[in-house]
Amino acid sequence: MTNLRELSWSLIGLWTSLIGVGLVAIYSATQGPVAEFLPTYIQINFYKQLIAFGIAILLLIGLQFINPRTFQEGSYIFYGIGILLMILTLLFGKEVNGAKSWLVIGPFNLQTSELMKIATVLAVANYLTSRRNISAENIKSALTTVLIILVPTILVILQNDTGTAIIFASLIPVILFWSGLPYGISLFIISPAIIGYLTIIAWYWGLIAAVILTLLIFMLQRRTWLTFASFVTGIIIVIGIQVSLSQVLQPHQRARIEAFTNPSFDPQGAGWNVIQAKTAIGSGGLYGKGFMQGTQTQLRFLPEQWTDFIFCVIGEEFGFLGTSFVIILLLMLSIRLLKAAEAHKHPFAQLVIISVTTIYFMHFFINVGSATALLPVIGVPLPFISYGGSALITNTIMLGICLNLDFYKRQFSIYR
Repeated sequence: MTNLRELSWSLIGLWTSLIGVGLVAIYSATQGPVAEFLPTYIQINFYKQLIAFGIAILLLIGLQFINPRTFQEGSYIFYGIGILLMILTLLFGKEVNGAKSWLVIGPFNLQTSELMKIATVLAVANYLTSRRNISAENIKSALTTVLIILVPTILVILQNDTGTAIIFASLIPVILFWSGLPYGISLFIISPAIIGYLTIIAWYWGLIAAVILTLLIFMLQRRTWLTFASFVTGIIIVIGIQVSLSQVLQPHQRARIEAFTNPSFDPQGAGWNVIQAKTAIGSGGLYGKGFMQGTQTQLRFLPEQWTDFIFCVIGEEFGFLGTSFVIILLLMLSIRLLKAAEAHKHPFAQLVIISVTTIYFMHFFINVGSATALLPVIGVPLPFISYGGSALITNTIMLGICLNLDFYKRQFSIYR
């Protein structure tokens, strides 16, 4: 690194700011007035996050001295190691909150699905680098791409971690679209998620969405088979969800969905998390109640307030201005990464940066959506802000790779 001025200091500044916000919120949630009543393993979360931050700084710096071609050449090896670690986690892993996602290695608990995100991004980008023109006719490349992403997705589902599985699955339409998949087929791929979401709210909204999306797909692609497949898929999803809600799902699963659409349905049970989250954010007002002054936070009405619901801590104690600041930081991070991808001429680098941006944005979208009752409570941390050493280190490694690719963008093409 000969010219540090070419390093993206704006990305580093955003990274530091987000982690700083997270440390403040974690400290409030674990070291507040009633901290003495919290279990010891929760009280030390702030200090564990500080240690993870220190490790992340070293990794971020170290990654800048690696030849960017290394990420491409070693991608399949990283992917294979990641799959092996996830299988070992399924067999011998530690279960936390119902998800068997942790592999105990000496004194460390490693969330292997987090590392698998990096490996999957690199492997998919490497595979598609020599196949930039994906079209409806070149279905083999598209299916192979889906398979590379689907394998870790299935393993994560087997670990009972639905939130992370959604993050993996979200890569499929974005990567295929960026790689040249036609608009109509891209819309067809994401249409089940849109229809399914609206069907949960009301079956007729799902049906209306199915019809509108079918018309849009026809206008974009004008292929009879795709239009027919889109409509049939939409109808199947609407009917399937309705049947599942009434006959397939267990009572507690139906209760969680009912709590999403109507939290007051079970205010002391399935609707508790949603109600408390909305109460915390709403009570913060414009300026918030003040640092370590939030009653919902300090009296522990909020569940998992240092991880999944940390956005509510910020909303209660720092108000609308605090949450707006966080949203702006995350949006600026996404925009800056998109600009870095656009400025790069190497397809591998573009795909890596776009994939990392997608992962960050989906984490942000799902976490904030769950906290504000716009989405069901899934359990996805807020990037760089929520407590979690594995997540913080993984997100930093991904950002470090993007920084590396951006810094060496002029020389990348000549590296062999």
